Amino acid sequence: MNEGLTHLDENGKAIMVDVGEKNATDRLAIARGEVRMKESTLKLIMSGEMAKGDVWAVARVAGIMAAKKTPDLIPLCHPLLLSSVSVDFTPHPGQGRVEIEARVRVTGQTGVEMEALMAVAVAGLAIYDMCKAVDKEMVVSEIRLMEKHGGKSGTFLRQE
Repeated sequence: MNEGLTHLDENGKAIMVDVGEKNATDRLAIARGEVRMKESTLKLIMSGEMAKGDVWAVARVAGIMAAKKTPDLIPLCHPLLLSSVSVDFTPHPGQGRVEIEARVRVTGQTGVEMEALMAVAVAGLAIYDMCKAVDKEMVVSEIRLMEKHGGKSGTFLRQE
């Protein structure tokens, strides 16, 4: 009935997967997303003139905190002792968008895909929050897993 769905038991009830017997391995997940905005908003961010302060610094810390809080928000995620979380931004002047990339590492029994995706999503929302006074039409989008390394299923590389 639930073949291949690891978060459901034989009766279709949600469960947290037992990873106790799995070997701890080095794992890495890389996720990306973007925030589209008015060109004038991007210029304010890049010049450091946004009234609320340093947009990059606040969004970076928000993304890191989000990765650490993932099991508090995604019900079936395991609490993990993350080795590292980085969140970086690539502005695209002339296109009115900022690309967000999060890299999350752990040595553990389960992967960090959700933590990387959460970091990107919350960093994007933090950018929105920092800039909404001047641009309520921003769009946080394209949040996706780019790479995953380690664990039983091995490597995943998104083909774009």
